[in-house]
Amino acid sequence: MARPDLHERIQALRKLRSAQGRIRVRRTVARRDGVRVEVDGRWLTGFCSNDYLGLSQQFEVVAALQDAASREGAGAGASHLISGHHALHEALEREVADWLGYPRGLLFGSGFIANLAVQQALLSEEEDLCVQDRLNHASLLDASRLAGCRLRRYPHLDAEGAMRQFKSAPEGAAMLVTDGVFSMDGDIAPLRSLSLVARMQEAVLYVDDAHGVGVVGPQGRGCAADAGLGVSEVPLQLVTLGKALGGHGAVVVGEETLIQHLAETARPYIYTTAMPPAQAAAALAAVKLARRDDWRREKLTALIGQFRDSARRHGLELMASDTPIQPLLCGDESTVMAMSASLENAGFLVSAIRPPTVPEGKARLRVTLSALHTPQQVMELVDATARARDIVQRQQHVAALRA
Repeated sequence: MARPDLHERIQALRKLRSAQGRIRVRRTVARRDGVRVEVDGRWLTGFCSNDYLGLSQQFEVVAALQDAASREGAGAGASHLISGHHALHEALEREVADWLGYPRGLLFGSGFIANLAVQQALLSEEEDLCVQDRLNHASLLDASRLAGCRLRRYPHLDAEGAMRQFKSAPEGAAMLVTDGVFSMDGDIAPLRSLSLVARMQEAVLYVDDAHGVGVVGPQGRGCAADAGLGVSEVPLQLVTLGKALGGHGAVVVGEETLIQHLAETARPYIYTTAMPPAQAAAALAAVKLARRDDWRREKLTALIGQFRDSARRHGLELMASDTPIQPLLCGDESTVMAMSASLENAGFLVSAIRPPTVPEGKARLRVTLSALHTPQQVMELVDATARARDIVQRQQHVAALRA
């Protein structure tokens, strides 16, 4: 029997995506200036970045990057366990761990590979179990599959559902894994309830707080701190450096024994070149600013409130989020794509999120706010979104009449 032709398969899959309106297109940013970006020769006000605190272009952060690069060069030259582990890496790990109140941290090149490292290193047997929220980030779900453990998923935010999944598979070592802030909905996991489930089931609770640290909780210490939980309840946490901290990479913080095990056994840590020291210097500067500058979070909170109040007045369909992630539900793919295009014509860059990233019928505009936005920009965005909705609804009504 002949093997399937991979080129034919690829063409068929792309044809299907095209028919469903799900072709992904990269947009090239030529220049950035605060929240403004130049795309295809036009300057647009961006509302789709995860740079929540506005640190990616902050003077002290950029200066730290440039200064370290002039002294240390462009790269680390080797993996952490060979000769690539730099004093700047060490300082960054300690600063993040101290900020979040954990004994130790371990630096990774990205949150995706950090999540893979954690599960591969800790859930190495076939009978091991990982119980996850159904809406967890793809990196967490893929990590379970690549680790080879059993994956069980519970309904979104449902701690009782998590308990049922544990009871259905009582053998093997276990982890309970959740996002802190969910990246497409903007809501927050019920960590106190989940920590109780983990304790009752003798499972390690691991929180991927990519979108929470820097924004949520006292001093921006994240969702676990906001819930009054510490290392005893949440033995492992993921902190990404590319969201509120404006840079690149990730740090896993946790109990000393767990972090040491990751450093000695995690394949994505052992077998990859360390982050450039200059990038670590920039991240270190950003962490110090995030710890110090409460005004950034205060301004962000005010902008979130303004956005939600204004969106309600215009009758836009909000989701239950008090974070900088503010999705506006649009329904089907054609509607959200038309609204995103209308907003771009009005001078705003807002991402249209479609299945399979979100469930069928739940396509949305994913608006993200930054401390760099002004109240005027937020007001203009909401006004433009309401106009875009009205225009698309009229066009759809006319098309229905003609049909």
